[in-house]
Amino acid sequence: MGPLSAPHCTQHITWKGLLLTASLLNCWNPPTTAQVTIEAQPPKVSAGKDVLLLVHNLPQNLAGYIWYKGQIMDLYHYITSYVVDGQTIIYGPAYSGRETVYSNASLLIQNVTREDAGSYTLHIIKRGDRTRGVTGYFTFTLYLETPKPSISSSNLNPKEAIEAVILTCDPETPDASYLWWMNGQSLPMTHRLQLSETNRTLFLFGVTKDIAGPYECEIQNPVSASRSDPVTLNLLHGPDLPRIYPSFTYYRSGENLDLSCFADSNPPAQYSWTVNGKFQLLGQKLSIPQITTKHNGLYVCSVRNSATGKESSTSMTVKVSGPCHGDLTGSHS
Repeated sequence: MGPLSAPHCTQHITWKGLLLTASLLNCWNPPTTAQVTIEAQPPKVSAGKDVLLLVHNLPQNLAGYIWYKGQIMDLYHYITSYVVDGQTIIYGPAYSGRETVYSNASLLIQNVTREDAGSYTLHIIKRGDRTRGVTGYFTFTLYLETPKPSISSSNLNPKEAIEAVILTCDPETPDASYLWWMNGQSLPMTHRLQLSETNRTLFLFGVTKDIAGPYECEIQNPVSASRSDPVTLNLLHGPDLPRIYPSFTYYRSGENLDLSCFADSNPPAQYSWTVNGKFQLLGQKLSIPQITTKHNGLYVCSVRNSATGKESSTSMTVKVSGPCHGDLTGSHS
């Protein structure tokens, strides 16, 4: 095949006339040897760049070519055509002003956009022995290099086991497939995770700690693939049942009482202490220096998460021996 060359003279004639002529042609089945093929140059095309749909192994004695966007060869999808006799180019309704057809049937698309991705059909018209010609149809899919995707979420701060979350892999990319990972692995089999028909959207029903992420999505096509940055949901949960430290309950008069309370919660829980049913203070730690027997009683740590609205509490009984008592089991120095 010789070098690309645009027609010396371009005529603007009615595409209706060419379509009428093409409709009268018979179907031509090319031989199995030297099959007509189409390739994209370069194979990986980015938006804003140029791409050439290069045609190989054209048969001899050709009358012309017609390019369509998509696989439907009708008036609406008609881009442009080339008529050998007269070196005439004809433009159709799908012509954007960025396409150039050459004498060897190749099609140049300049300043490619995402909308240009997809299938193209080349209609080759070959002269027959009589006035009627024969035709062949060849479809090629143009893939653009996949962009780096990002994950959008309907709710980045769901309440545990209550609220559903919808994760979407953006952007929507023609002729591409979508894959998802959680914790760097393929999605687990669970009724809480469901994918849309195209796999672009992931539904999480009742988010729990084990499915809070991180999540990644990938967009891929036959020529490229790209993965998103990880996204982890900020799961609002708890508070769990609080724990009081230290756990021993026997003290001697004159010792210092230092208690701490911990509960797993997001956001962090609010802590409060009561002693024998009376409010003592706010905070995780309760300290009473030089306790006496009057500090005997029930110590309760209460926790509350204002985001989830949940509350929880735990208690312990503190026993203080008088100064005249000996050591008790469980006491410490």
